[in-house]
Amino acid sequence: MDIYRLLAIDYGEKRIGIALSDPMRTISKPYRVLANAEGFWEELNAIISSENVGRIILGLPLNFEGEDTQKTKEVRAFGTELTDRVNIPWEFYDESFTSQDANKALKTMGYSIKDSRKVIDMMAAALILRNYLDN
Repeated sequence: MDIYRLLAIDYGEKRIGIALSDPMRTISKPYRVLANAEGFWEELNAIISSENVGRIILGLPLNFEGEDTQKTKEVRAFGTELTDRVNIPWEFYDESFTSQDANKALKTMGYSIKDSRKVIDMMAAALILRNYLDN
């Protein structure tokens, strides 16, 4: 078995949540939130290199019927750019309800809405990765 980490992405127009697995790919952990701005691709590639990432899991938001929404189209466009900007394989994974689940978990832990905005994206990425690992 090759030892490398998985990296999950929760794409957002302003912020992009990042989560990493352990090297054996059994544990999901929130990692960082990156600004969706200039320098993003350099930061992402630096993480890929420094954390020995071998595959990216990109959360794909579908509606209740499993169909594309406007947000889905934005994520698909991001995926196209991901193909051009990183040198490792990646795949989409259904992220239905992960942001809502992350928000509920943070409220349960006592975070305010203002505080939760700071970590919701990386928590959602961690849930995407956890669901991927479980399946």
